[in-house]
Parts: sequence; C-alpha cells; structure tokens
Amino acid sequence: MDSINAILLGIVQGITEFLPISSSAHLILAPLFAGWQDQGVAFDLAVHVGTLFAVLLYFRKDVKELTRDGLLSLQHRQCVGQGKLAFFIMVATIPAVLAGLLLMDLIDNQLRSVAIIFATTLFFGLLLGWADWKPNKQRQLDDLKFKDVLFIGVAQAVALIPGTSRSGATITMALLLGLSREASSRFSFLLAIPITALASAAKLIDVAQSNASVDWLAFLIGGITSFLMALTAIHFFLKWLNQFGMWPYVIYRILLAGLIYFFFLT
Repeated sequence: MDSINAILLGIVQGITEFLPISSSAHLILAPLFAGWQDQGVAFDLAVHVGTLFAVLLYFRKDVKELTRDGLLSLQHRQCVGQGKLAFFIMVATIPAVLAGLLLMDLIDNQLRSVAIIFATTLFFGLLLGWADWKPNKQRQLDDLKFKDVLFIGVAQAVALIPGTSRSGATITMALLLGLSREASSRFSFLLAIPITALASAAKLIDVAQSNASVDWLAFLIGGITSFLMALTAIHFFLKWLNQFGMWPYVIYRILLAGLIYFFFLT
C-alpha cells in the first residue's frame, strides 16, 4: 500500500467511525470504487487504534471520571458519582461482544456484500431520520434505565452488519427511547471506547497469528491520519448537532445508497 492510499483510507475511517454513516461500509466500498486491493487486517488495526486514541483524548475527562467512579463503586459496592453510567456502558457493550464472538464468521463471510451494504445503508439511514424527527426527546443520561442500555446494546450488536453504523444504530435507539440528541450522541461516543478497544485487540491477535508482513509505514500513516480526522469529526459533529440534527447524515446515506445501486447493482 502506498502512502496516498494509506492517507485516503485513514481519512475515510477517521471521518466515518463516529459519524452515523458506517465506517465498515466505507472501508469496504472505498477500494471497490477506487479499484484498490483490500487493505488487510494490519491496516484495519492501525486505523482502529487511531480512532480509539481520538475518542479517548476528546473525552479524557469523562473517561477519567467514569474509570475512577466505576472502580470506587465496585470497591464500596454502591454507586459513586458516575459509577452508574460506567456500569451501563459495560452492560451495553456485552451484546456486541457476544454477537462478535458467535457470529463474526457469518458477518465476515456472508454479510459484507454490496447488496447488504446497500440495504442497511438505506434502511438504517431512514430509521435514523425518523428517530430524529420524532418529538419528546428530552431525557438525559441521568434518566437512563437498565432496559434502555440493553436496547442500545442490542442496537450496537446489530451494527456489526456492514452498512448499519455503530454510532448510527446506538444514536437511533437512544433517540427512539426519548433521549435528547446530546445525551444520545454522548452515550454513543462513550460506548465506542470499550468496543473499539476490544475490536482493536481482536485485530491485533489476528495480525500476530498471521504470517503476513506488516507495512509499518502504511500502519503509521493510516493510524495518525485516522486519529486526526476522528478528532475533527467528533468536534464538528457535536458542535453542529443542535443546528443541523441528524438529517445531513440521513441525506448522505440515501445518496450513498443510490450510488451503490447505480454502480454495483444495476
């Protein structure tokens, strides 16, 4: 992989990982549109690590409080500070972990087709638009209940299907449960930390067990690029959230589905 490819794919991953438009779909589609070879597991690891560092840096204060209060809550066996939210993040991570362990072969081998990506891009884009259009979205993170985080966790598990979008699915479910845009987005971003860390660890094991050589220059370029672009994407997503809502991403997904259909399915 040359440096230009690494930069472009790093940009794609960094922008799409935390926006509700599906990073997995874009990483599958980008080589198809450009006529490149698949980037491989090692490069996927690099860009995932980059986006993980980005969300950890951006929400470093939240991560520090959640970690501290979560550990104190375990130690004292009662909720301390943000301990309840830390517990809910862990609970919401479990469905995706179980789905990944049980169904990843099915997802990797049978659900990465262009037809699946077209359907999920369009359907879950329209669902996001409907959830954002619905009124009565006033609940905050302090109002979360156990059943809420289970529903959001199941949505994150469904998002393992390419084209669905992890952030899109979790934000959509949170909106449908009555959370505000800000609360839905914040919970989705915080929820990204454990699942991205686990996904990176799984890819690291794959790289360690494979005999393929690692292009360390492409690894470094892709990781740094995805890190910088993810920081930018998170910042502007949150900045423009109240002004534009989710509809720019809904429209983008509809247009992307149209391009997929025109170029690959006709």
